Amino acid sequence: MAYNARHGHGAKIRSKGKMIAIIIVVAALLAVLAIPFIEPFLLEVDSRALVSSDLPGDVGTLRIVYVSDIHRGPFYSQSRVRQLCSRINDLRPDLLILGGDYAEDSDHAIDFFRNLPDLHVTYAVCAVMGETDRTLPESNLSVLKTTMYTAGVTPVVNEVVPIRIGGGSTIYVAGIDDVTAGSPALQQVAAQVRQDDYVIFASHSPAVIQDSLRASGSDGKRGWYDLGLFGHTHGGQIWPLGKALGFGQNIPDRYMSGWKQENKIDMLISRGVGTSVVPMRLMSKPQIHLITVKCK
Repeated sequence: MAYNARHGHGAKIRSKGKMIAIIIVVAALLAVLAIPFIEPFLLEVDSRALVSSDLPGDVGTLRIVYVSDIHRGPFYSQSRVRQLCSRINDLRPDLLILGGDYAEDSDHAIDFFRNLPDLHVTYAVCAVMGETDRTLPESNLSVLKTTMYTAGVTPVVNEVVPIRIGGGSTIYVAGIDDVTAGSPALQQVAAQVRQDDYVIFASHSPAVIQDSLRASGSDGKRGWYDLGLFGHTHGGQIWPLGKALGFGQNIPDRYMSGWKQENKIDMLISRGVGTSVVPMRLMSKPQIHLITVKCK
């Protein structure tokens, strides 16, 4: 009888151990499956310090914040937009650059700026257009630009915006229309500045990078901008399925995300903030950027 009792007790322990193991495995699987739905909420701040000989000496330190691909809509609520703007304000930007794709189409992009929370920026907020901001009707472009101005945001569409900064010096923000849904005029924009100017060039898509490196400024020289800011790719959004899902199609792999330097130009391809197609990210956390530039 004692043997049978011990045998029965051991069987119960083994059964309990198996049950615990099953629970652990199931919990681990659920955690793995949940990660792509959790990652879109894990917003990171990428900080980078740069030096530039073109930045006027009286500027001192320039704090640039770059934010792209918000995609306000069913996957990114107005409440999250308010939280995002609060995070931006906490970074105390001198200059804020918005990189396009503010909502899911041009009608909702207009609504995005009509409801944009207050942004606290020392000098200016500038914004370029993404493909979702350039959906038809074409007349929405002028409405969107007017709405941006009303919200305190300067649209930069195939133009160069001079910004008075520091002790009276001028830096420039250059931007083009979206390369897939708009009518970009890259060389026309490049020809408005010189190599010696401090220029921030913003384009929603990094597809334009190689052409921008070949373009020349008003002095006939290449290297007409100092800092290039791009988005669009979401860093692939879902690794390794990004390009299969349409993220970064026709974009060279080296321009999918991260910091690059080519021809002495610093360039950033952001993973962006929101999501598109599906509300998931995997190994591509959302990010905003604080770029601190000092005179060399």
